[in-house]
Amino acid sequence: MKSLTFDSTNALCGTLFIGLGCFFIYQCLNLELGTALRMGPGYFPLLLAVVLTLLGLIVLIQATRVHGEPLSPMALRGMAFILPAPIVFGLTVRGMGFVPSLFLVSLVAAFASSRMKVPLALVLAVAITLFSVIVFSYALGLPFERFGPWVRF
Repeated sequence: MKSLTFDSTNALCGTLFIGLGCFFIYQCLNLELGTALRMGPGYFPLLLAVVLTLLGLIVLIQATRVHGEPLSPMALRGMAFILPAPIVFGLTVRGMGFVPSLFLVSLVAAFASSRMKVPLALVLAVAITLFSVIVFSYALGLPFERFGPWVRF
């Protein structure tokens, strides 16, 4: 008889999806669900949580059939630079404004790669900032301060 083996990466991902899905299903049950024609505030989040749980089951079942690569070491450098970026942006956007905040966050996040050099990071940060200002400020006309009270000239 063949023993049951799991691909550790897919099994971990499937279990994580199932756990998150069940947590959100439980949380949605406290909200009014409504019906399919008159959806309440908990209907769509419940639907998404059920889909997430089902996808987790599919990934977990797939983990018994396919053997992938073993888990590689975690990219701590990437996490150290990328994960705080939205928090830094949120903390600085009111004081510095959109342009300096986005430039700072883009510059810091660029160093998530160990191959990134300072000149290229500066070019990347300027390009992202210019593109975002053109799209969000001019094309979409979103009302935000480009430069905040901390950096006014």
